[in-house]
Amino acid sequence: NMKNKLLGFFLALFFITCPIIAQSSVEDYVKEGIQFHDQGDFNKAIELYNKALALDPKSPLVNYEIALSYFSLEDYKQVIKYSDVVLDQNSDLMVEAYLAKGSALDMIGKTKESIKLFEKAIKKEEPNYLLFYNLALNHYKVHDFDDAEANVVKAIEQNPNHSSSHLMLAYIYDQKGSSVQTLLATHYFLFLEPTTNRSLEAYQMLQENFGGNVSKDKDKPNTINISLVMGDDDDEFGAANLMVSLLEASKSLEKNEGKTEDEMFVENTQSFFKILGELKKKKNTGIWWEFYVPFFYDLAKSDHIETYCKYISQHSNEDSYTWLGENEKKLIDFDDWLKGN
Repeated sequence: NMKNKLLGFFLALFFITCPIIAQSSVEDYVKEGIQFHDQGDFNKAIELYNKALALDPKSPLVNYEIALSYFSLEDYKQVIKYSDVVLDQNSDLMVEAYLAKGSALDMIGKTKESIKLFEKAIKKEEPNYLLFYNLALNHYKVHDFDDAEANVVKAIEQNPNHSSSHLMLAYIYDQKGSSVQTLLATHYFLFLEPTTNRSLEAYQMLQENFGGNVSKDKDKPNTINISLVMGDDDDEFGAANLMVSLLEASKSLEKNEGKTEDEMFVENTQSFFKILGELKKKKNTGIWWEFYVPFFYDLAKSDHIETYCKYISQHSNEDSYTWLGENEKKLIDFDDWLKGN
């Protein structure tokens, strides 16, 4: 009898521990698979994930990781297949699986289907900036700039430090030909991401929007032409657009003779931020007046505008990079100011 009890105990123990051993092996395969994925050996990673799936075919983690590796191999049909396994269950990886599947659909040319998927995900899941950003990106790709803007603004509201969202907002307004909004979003992007290849393009866009409608008359060297596209009477940025043009034109004034391009960039950036801050009225709402303008207005009134200008232009301007290296104390002071604000 005692023998039977002991046998029963060991059998019970066996059935309790078996899933634990299997689970442990799944985790081991995943850990190893992730290492190979991170090293760029995606096929080896998939091999290990398949071993994990043999033990636990429905595992959301394994299905998601294998989808990621297939994404890196540009095998988008497999990405969709494995993402669907995750989406069929209510796991902690729903948002990630929506992002993987939606991006895969877009990559195979099913952008409209991808848009529908992201809209469904936004309704079902907790607000997530990456869902809003990817939905905005798809709208941008199909030239639906208004929906792109609405969603990318939501992404920024969810995560103001997501630099790609600010850059997309800048591109949207550059397409619309609205200089002030393009400048504000580009400035914030460069503030968050000053040292990448994207920073070079963004800095160029900044320069183009600051002086794009100002030209010198070849026949009359002392004449400057300003071409203005005037919006409707209630255009809240009409006055600011005019001031941007006048600031750019002011480079040719006698009082600015002898000043370098870098000095003028600092002066005009400060003036631009101050003008916007002073134009702001109580009725002005939305991301431009409630997020960008107050930050840059405070910056313009601080002692850190020169440091800021050097910081955002360091990747495009060798002199700015050198200046930062020689003025480490000013950079630390700027950082302290930011923390205080």
